Amino acid sequence: MTRSWDGGPVRYPDPAIEILDPRFKNYVIGNSVVERLWTGCRWAEGPVWFGDGRYLLWSDIPNNRILRWTEETGEVSVYRSPSNNSNGNTRDKQGRLITCEHGARRVTRTELDGTITVLMDRFEGKRLNAPNDAVVHEDGHVWFTDPGYGIILNYEGHRAAFELPTNVYRLNPDTGEATVVVGELEKPNGLCFSPDYSRLYLVDTGASHKPDHSRHIRVYDVVDGTSVTDGRDFCDMAPGTSDGIRCDIDGNLWASAGWGGEGFDGVHVFSPDGVLIGRIHLPEVCANLCFGGVKKNRLFMAGSQSLYSLYVETQGAQSP
Repeated sequence: MTRSWDGGPVRYPDPAIEILDPRFKNYVIGNSVVERLWTGCRWAEGPVWFGDGRYLLWSDIPNNRILRWTEETGEVSVYRSPSNNSNGNTRDKQGRLITCEHGARRVTRTELDGTITVLMDRFEGKRLNAPNDAVVHEDGHVWFTDPGYGIILNYEGHRAAFELPTNVYRLNPDTGEATVVVGELEKPNGLCFSPDYSRLYLVDTGASHKPDHSRHIRVYDVVDGTSVTDGRDFCDMAPGTSDGIRCDIDGNLWASAGWGGEGFDGVHVFSPDGVLIGRIHLPEVCANLCFGGVKKNRLFMAGSQSLYSLYVETQGAQSP
């Protein structure tokens, strides 16, 4: 795969888009290319689309800020600084911003008037590690991962001792009550639901530093919207790993990819049966992604230092 990333024109079809299975052809637009929208982050994460304002928010964790890209003008501005080393972002059913904060070790909600509500910072009397990524179930509960990357080093938070296991939680934002839904993973990271909320996909990045461990994305069956069962391997990301993940309306899993060497970085797309059907290559590690745009058919990708986008012929399963 060879193409220039200097901002010049790209010959159609974009060589950065790789079709591995005929099923992926349904989602590729011949005259749509991967665009680098902005660069200047230290570690970009947590993109979330605000359709009512036609803008994208995403985190720049080491720089302790949330950035905003405006679709109409292409301008990038600072939305929040300091951001408590925010990582994952999503929106609830009322359109409010839900944020995982490494620095403050909490999950927050930004109200419509701009005030910030702490949804959870402790479990059973102990401080959370460093919440990482979050999704909202159709019933309004917030599911989030807590692997603790923000307390391992000072670079993305504040170094500290772990007080809790690395869990995945289901949080009632109205009462503050939370339960552990997955406690078996070493570093639960990105997560998303299938279009009908019957499946929960989970990335475990704990194996990324252990060559002898598997690097699978896991999938669980969701029971009554409150718990999960039958955890199993869904797909293998070796020799690298994934981070953030999203499903489209057809149930395909779009997984950020990195740490696997040149040619691996970008987005890997898996069919609902776990077959790798396509790749979107980027010149740097991709940490997270989301669908957005006016028709919810624009894939936004948070590369390690840059923000990218690509129009695709599908839509995000739970795009705001």
